[in-house]
Formats: sequence, structure tokens, C-alpha cells
Amino acid sequence: MSRLLLAVPAALLSGCAAVGQLDTLPEGRYRAIQTNDVALHARLPLGQPVYARQSADTLYLLPDSLSRQPADPNLSPYYRLQPGRHVVLAARRFDLDVFTIPFKIRPPRAGVPVQLNSNFNAALYLGRRLDFYHLTSHPQVGGPRRPLIRTTGLGYGLFTGLGSSAITPDFTHQHATTDYEGFVLHAGAAAIYDAHIFNLGLAVGADHLLGPDGSHWIYQHRPWFGVLFGLDLN
Repeated sequence: MSRLLLAVPAALLSGCAAVGQLDTLPEGRYRAIQTNDVALHARLPLGQPVYARQSADTLYLLPDSLSRQPADPNLSPYYRLQPGRHVVLAARRFDLDVFTIPFKIRPPRAGVPVQLNSNFNAALYLGRRLDFYHLTSHPQVGGPRRPLIRTTGLGYGLFTGLGSSAITPDFTHQHATTDYEGFVLHAGAAAIYDAHIFNLGLAVGADHLLGPDGSHWIYQHRPWFGVLFGLDLN
């Protein structure tokens, strides 16, 4: 089952246009989950951890010192990336990011219809992610081959942050005496898609309105649905 779950995103990554591109594969621990190179497939134990690093169009595959499984004596220490041949590596890691929440959708509540709020919201996200790296080689006209690395990531986790929300008498059972922007704390869970250039997530959360109107606010601690968005600046 786990290999099937890994194979679906890998197939999408290998067959679609690049959603993210790297110059060099980050050195570290990976699992090889797919290759169309018969010779490499015969040597490389798919699903088993390896330590990989890249130099130009050569991928160095080393035994993972943290793995409890013995090193494969048939595993060549290097693999040269070939046009028309590819290998897909996967790596798991923790993810810490800062996101904005462009909008929140609030379900109907207390006679108020569905609300689409676009107030300022920011969130600190912490979760687990699975990154996929599709490595191949691209021939250049009149020059040497160039390694081509496409990457994308999927993740899930929790977030917390702060923002604002419109407060009116209708939203507080007529307790508020004027319209104003209220300060809210929010928290929830999200699923994240990382295309290397940007991050996009679907979120479900709840708000806590600070101040004397909090206990009267119709959306206090009620679930909302929204989008997380962030840019990779590093």
C-alpha cells in the first residue's frame, strides 16, 4: 500500500510539465521509488534508504549509514543521468513555514449567509512533508548534457496565527455598538502542496476573537475553510 501511495505522485511528477526545478539535488537521505532504467532498477533496491548526492550529471548513491538494512553489494557507487532515463527519489522531513490566508469561507450561522472574508491573516505552519525529485539529463544543442531536476512536495500539519475579522452588531447579537475590525487568533490543520516556487494549502480552522465581544461573536470557535499561500524565498 505504501509503495502504491508513493507511486501515484511519482507518476504525475514524471509525466507532467515541471512544477518546480532545481539546479542540484540536496545531499541527504532518500528512497528511490521509481526508475525506467532497467540496469539501475536491477541494482537499486526501490523503497530502501540510500544516501545520495549529485555532481554535474552524475548521481552518487551511497549506503545509508542510519539504515538497519545491509548495503547492497550490487549497488554501483554512481549513476550517470541519461536522456530518456529517469530516477525518482523521495525524502521525508519536517516543515516549518509562514503562510498568509488570502480568504476564509465561513458557513451560514445565526441567520447570516455564507461569508467570504478576505481580511489580513498570517499563520505559522508546522508539519510533515514528502518531497519528490525527478532526475534526468537534457541534451543541449552544441553542448554537453545538462542535468534536469524537477521537484514537488506534499505535506500535512497544524498552523496557528493571527489576523482580523469584520465585527458588526449583526455578528455579535447586537452586543457590538459599532462596526470595527476585530483582532483574532486562529488555529487549525492543513494539507500543503509545494511546487518549490510557491506553497499552496487547503485549511480548516477556527477563530478566537479577542476583546469584550468575543463571547457574543457568532463565529467564535466555529469552523471555517480557507487557503494557505506562501512563497519560497530561499
